[in-house]
Amino acid sequence: MLEKMFKLKENNTTVKTEVLAGITTFMTMAYILAVNPSMLAAAGMDKTAVLMATCIASFIGTLAMAMLANYPFALAPGMGLNAYFAYTVCGAMGYDWKIALMAVFAEGLIFIVLSLTNVREAIFNAIPTTLKKGVSVGIGFFIAFLGLQDGHIVVNNDSTLVTIVDFTGDFHTLGIGAILALIGLFIISILYIRGVKGAILIGIAATWILGMIAQAIGLYIPDAEAGFYSLYPVWGLTDFTSLGETFGQCFKADFSTVRVFDFVVIILSFLFVDMFDTLGTLIGVANKAQML
Repeated sequence: MLEKMFKLKENNTTVKTEVLAGITTFMTMAYILAVNPSMLAAAGMDKTAVLMATCIASFIGTLAMAMLANYPFALAPGMGLNAYFAYTVCGAMGYDWKIALMAVFAEGLIFIVLSLTNVREAIFNAIPTTLKKGVSVGIGFFIAFLGLQDGHIVVNNDSTLVTIVDFTGDFHTLGIGAILALIGLFIISILYIRGVKGAILIGIAATWILGMIAQAIGLYIPDAEAGFYSLYPVWGLTDFTSLGETFGQCFKADFSTVRVFDFVVIILSFLFVDMFDTLGTLIGVANKAQML
């Protein structure tokens, strides 16, 4: 059944390879489940609701990509779009998150129309090859920078915006977290260079185990208020109440103080960021998978 559905032999792959690749992809994208709610919470949205929405949207998008297109691409909220949403539209421009969410909804409809009418493909073909590769590289650097931030290897600095973490200060949280991140990068790099299959997954698992050991012997001390949580697995049921209270709020936004021209500009800005973020990411992963 799987062979007929996904054409495994035609794509020179096996069920084992696909399962391993799927787990690896999830582990490398799992940071989105933490970063996206944190970013949108800064705009005033409920963090638990955003977490659930992120999970559901990623599940539906990835399932559709697999079943309808048969491409090995996982879909999830983009890290560029949510940063623009939280820190520019809701932060610098001062709009309520419900208004910004309606702009995203409108932009999504426009994006679908552009895709169905092949306008997006025409825009893609009109972009020079060098610029396409440049966008992919830029997005790669941006994601790498997010990884360095999440790993606390680089931290905020009032003078230079970012700086290398001080390993001696807050050692049991920031310091040991950065050390574990560097160890993980080192393990993944060595395994990848030596051509070991599942290098990323092995590196992530090894770092997690080292983190639990560090917590067990007291080198790592969780501090939930500072964003450093226990590394031990925790099981429990999710509260869906906040999702119900947040879902559909964009249709209840108060537009009385929003000018039409300003709202159109926001929509077009979201569309621009979304389109080039998508193009850059697809070009990068498709080129790596030799699908171009």
